[in-house]
Amino acid sequence: MKVDLQYAETHLADLISAAARGEIVHIEAPDYTAQIVAYPTPKLVAGRRILGAMRGKIAMPSMEEWDAADKELERLMNDSPLFPDDSR
Repeated sequence: MKVDLQYAETHLADLISAAARGEIVHIEAPDYTAQIVAYPTPKLVAGRRILGAMRGKIAMPSMEEWDAADKELERLMNDSPLFPDDSR
């Protein structure tokens, strides 16, 4: 289903219900397109979480990516002036 932004603003509850029934809703705005998709709620067993319920839905950076980000942050903190020169 494709709707414009104004329609989505006034009928959000109906669009969410359609997504819950399995329909993919595209909201078209002048600069972008958004999508409403329903995800099933993980079932709780006796109040406990189910391990792996979000497998494939969440991406974590690798250790190499974490280390690269740490080194970049350290470089920015140590090599940048405290008050950068504003002369242009």
